[in-house]
Amino acid sequence: MVSVHKRGMKKVISLTLVLLLALSLVACAAPAATTTTETAAEPAQAAEPAAEAAEPEKTVTFAFIIPSLDANWYVEIVDSFKYAAEEVGAEVLVLPSDYDVDKEVANIDLCVTEKVDGLCMFSFNENGAALAAEKMSAAGIPIVVPDSVGQALNKGADLMACVDFDWYKMGQMYADWMAANTTGDFVIITGNFEHYPCIYVNKGMEDRANELGKNKLLDIRDADYNPDKAAAAAEDLINGGLEFETIFVMQEEMASAVVRVLKNAGKLNNPYKVITQNGQEMGIELVKTGDLQMTISSSPGLEGYICFRMLYSQINGKINYLNEQKMVPISAVLQADAQNPDPKVIIPWHRDPIFKELTQEYYPELMWY
Repeated sequence: MVSVHKRGMKKVISLTLVLLLALSLVACAAPAATTTTETAAEPAQAAEPAAEAAEPEKTVTFAFIIPSLDANWYVEIVDSFKYAAEEVGAEVLVLPSDYDVDKEVANIDLCVTEKVDGLCMFSFNENGAALAAEKMSAAGIPIVVPDSVGQALNKGADLMACVDFDWYKMGQMYADWMAANTTGDFVIITGNFEHYPCIYVNKGMEDRANELGKNKLLDIRDADYNPDKAAAAAEDLINGGLEFETIFVMQEEMASAVVRVLKNAGKLNNPYKVITQNGQEMGIELVKTGDLQMTISSSPGLEGYICFRMLYSQINGKINYLNEQKMVPISAVLQADAQNPDPKVIIPWHRDPIFKELTQEYYPELMWY
């Protein structure tokens, strides 16, 4: 009986152990209870709104009002203005006025309507630049005026700057050359009696000649920048009984025609010498051969390049020009210079990297980019 009881007890114990093991397995399989002290998860942050697409950068647009595109001077000043614009990806709106006052006024009004960022105003009449300056000032558009000898400033216009050559100084340079290289008197074949550069060159030459007392101005003829008229004037002068040694001709195309007249008459350089102005390639070649004794390099290309950099610097807050007169560098060109050309002496008319160097030298405030 005892053995039977023991066996029964063993079965009871075994069953009990099995039951306890099963319960422990169930307990292990159950998920652990979450305590109330755990920090609840923070709600997810709202997604950041997508950044707005940046507006494309506005292209800078400058206008260039020009009397026409029928002369090398006009073509080169506009082209080099565009050359400077290409450096910064700016656009240039070229507006020829075709020597028509009404069209020039319409071009000025168009600049206001189109809200250009700046204007380079080359006028063919004495009131055009002042009118443009008045309208641009009212519209908050900066304006530079090339080739005006400051007449827009003289009329009380409100503008950034008149950009030009020192025509009066040029006249003095010619008188200095004559005093050093000739003993006789001189005559002038000018471009146009009413054209400001002509007025100032003639005045500078006569004033300096009178000051030096070696050469005297005997006559001035107006050839209207026309080579045929210049040739006719030369014919008349050399056959008119005046005794003189030097003929100053305001522009190299006209000077070339005068040279032909003197060559045909067998009188070039003996007794008549010819000096002129501009510094373009055909004139430099005539100085090189000795047909012209002197010219002065005055590059419309450099002038246009500087005008652009002034406007671009002004709208970017790098300069603050107001009613200023700014001069473009000039240089005398003699035969030795023509035979051994230096671009800082014979300044190119056409777009050229030397413009950057010269701008850095004369107007470093414009070379910030």
